[in-house]
Amino acid sequence: MDNPLSNLPLDWVHAFEAAGRLGSFTAAAQETGLTQAAISQRIGHLETRLGVALFIRKPRGVVLSVEGEAWLPYVTHALGTLRQSSEELFGIQRKRLTVWSSASVLEHWIAPRLAGLSLGADVQLSFKTLMLASEDNPQLRGVRLRYGSGDWSIPHRARLFDEVLAPVAAPALMQGVDPDRWQDLPRIGLSGPRMGWHEWADHTGDAPTPIPHLRFDTFTAALAAARAGAGVLLASIPLVEQALATGMLVRLSDDALPSENSYWMVAERGELTQRQWNTLTAAFCT
Repeated sequence: MDNPLSNLPLDWVHAFEAAGRLGSFTAAAQETGLTQAAISQRIGHLETRLGVALFIRKPRGVVLSVEGEAWLPYVTHALGTLRQSSEELFGIQRKRLTVWSSASVLEHWIAPRLAGLSLGADVQLSFKTLMLASEDNPQLRGVRLRYGSGDWSIPHRARLFDEVLAPVAAPALMQGVDPDRWQDLPRIGLSGPRMGWHEWADHTGDAPTPIPHLRFDTFTAALAAARAGAGVLLASIPLVEQALATGMLVRLSDDALPSENSYWMVAERGELTQRQWNTLTAAFCT
């Protein structure tokens, strides 16, 4: 047999919470946009389902019963949690702006620049991870951070930073090693569109690079391995600036491999206002 307390209609519970909190059916009706009779009817249905009087009716109003007073804090808390979780998870679609980014750019470039950023009290900035294969997908609504030359027919385009690559390693890996002999250390390889160790050797004139003994498909994973002392990574210097500044990594060469490609912030027309675009470019683009 079904539990009579299961599946309580939420509109009944809302009516009770408003009336109990405000101490009046009339005030609850004004807050919810219902009539006083509708509030009274819903609370009556709720009381019948629960088998207990939640209010004591008096000639000039109502007061909570002992049972109603005991239950009210739980109901208020539950409805508040429901409201808050709904706003956090779903927001209001017309006031949410989504930014699609690779995990590495989000963690190492965007996140350190979020403090103090605001597009207005009524706008929620939502970040979602973007896979490399989807970077050029114009069907993604919002702002995309994509890698390339920037030669795209897209209304809004702004370069995040000038891409420069150089070898980095954890200080622990360099202990007891002549800094000029870092080329003898294990290498970390990275799959994807960035230039790699072969291009580094061509650019600097270094000896041909040994085959990396570790290879990763994301910059974040490769960087974690480098920080752990697993090898030397040819890293995007803008993305490791914080790790270099804190001493978690050290740069092993003054040479640098510049790239024509970099990360760009792009958006189609109508995805955001000009003011929002200006705010984002000021925060994220050098």
